[in-house]
Amino acid sequence: MTQAYVHGYDVHENTRLCDQAETLADLLHGTTRYTDGSHVLEAGCGVGAQTITLALNSPTAQITAIDISAESLATAQQRVTDAGIDNVTFQKADILQLPFAPDTFDHVFVCFVLEHLTNPHAVLTQLKTVLKPGGTITVIEGDHGSTFFHPHSREACRAIECLVELQAEGGGDANIGRTLFPLISAAGYHDVRVSPLVIYADDSRPRMVDGFTRKTFAAMIEGIRESVIQQGMMDPDTFEKGVRDLFRTAEPDGVFCYTFFKAVATI
Repeated sequence: MTQAYVHGYDVHENTRLCDQAETLADLLHGTTRYTDGSHVLEAGCGVGAQTITLALNSPTAQITAIDISAESLATAQQRVTDAGIDNVTFQKADILQLPFAPDTFDHVFVCFVLEHLTNPHAVLTQLKTVLKPGGTITVIEGDHGSTFFHPHSREACRAIECLVELQAEGGGDANIGRTLFPLISAAGYHDVRVSPLVIYADDSRPRMVDGFTRKTFAAMIEGIRESVIQQGMMDPDTFEKGVRDLFRTAEPDGVFCYTFFKAVATI
């Protein structure tokens, strides 16, 4: 059901995820607020990069965060503890074998998870079983095919394509954002509403340039170097030029743009 996480689990990736979450908190979570006493399932919480904002935005909701990796859960628990947050419970669980009774949760939240799954339809169908009637699901995913930047670089574009191909080889979909409406609708949810969340970074937005262009996206591509070279997808010099060119878009005359997609639906 799941593929090997293409970005790895080392400390650099954990840092990148947290930089991304902090930079994008308002954009991704701005419309996500849960009411007093709501029971929320965060499916696939990873190292808790999104859990912090989710919990702070809904301090009177009760959040259960699950992940299949015990190591990631330990990191997430420590982050939440350090932040002084007390409305999150962590549990090791597989999202295809949920250890919860039907109609347990008022809401489900899924962020940057479906892109790594071989059968997201099955996962969405399984998550639906633990939602109460009238409950909602929120899904957020990126779409690497939405990337464009200045100055243009064929090598940078190829490096991004390599990441898309690596995920596809394992059964994932790095361009899944554009498919959220049909995917969620086919899983039997209703009132599906999808919003594009556009990242635009230029020299007038230094926080976005540093937090997203440099520390999130370019760092993500830089992190797949070993896999790309080992598989012969690009030669080392060409790949390094592609990475340099991505970081180049963070210079004063550079521009970077990317689109996330956020879907909300009910059962």
